[in-house]
Amino acid sequence: MTRFKAELQRPASPPRATWSFLVLPSAASGKLPARGQVAVAGTINGQPFSAMLDPDGKGSHWLKVDRALRLKAGADVGDTVEVMLAPTDDVPEPRLPTDLREALAATPAAKSAWSGLTARQRHDWIFWITTAKRDDTRAKRIAAACDMLGSGKRRVCCFDRSGIYSKGLSAPEPAG
Repeated sequence: MTRFKAELQRPASPPRATWSFLVLPSAASGKLPARGQVAVAGTINGQPFSAMLDPDGKGSHWLKVDRALRLKAGADVGDTVEVMLAPTDDVPEPRLPTDLREALAATPAAKSAWSGLTARQRHDWIFWITTAKRDDTRAKRIAAACDMLGSGKRRVCCFDRSGIYSKGLSAPEPAG
């Protein structure tokens, strides 16, 4: 179990985000088993949670804190919270983005393949799609995912999950 304190920040985008985030100190992140996404379980101000940490592209990680958890933890944006976490093999089920859900619904073979994936595999596909910087790239990745899944491919490959080498990943920019 790793223990640290971090400031809750509001993202600059989207402008009306109800969620907040925190960036792990490098010492805490260094204790994790990977530079890419890591499933963790822990507490924020004593409130339990399980989540996927995302890489920040600088060798560390960040955590998205939804409004419900922030309120249960008795914290506001700008507050410093006490976090305890540890890696876990229990990967939480990812939230399926609407555009991907619609594309899978329109492609029965891909939808069938999707339902047979593990939560870890679904996280990888969603991560690959949502890390696209441009809308047209995201749309191409969704189409490619449906094609690959429909043809039997279970894992997406060929992208830097840590963001260190491609500089494609980062923690959200904090609101000013």
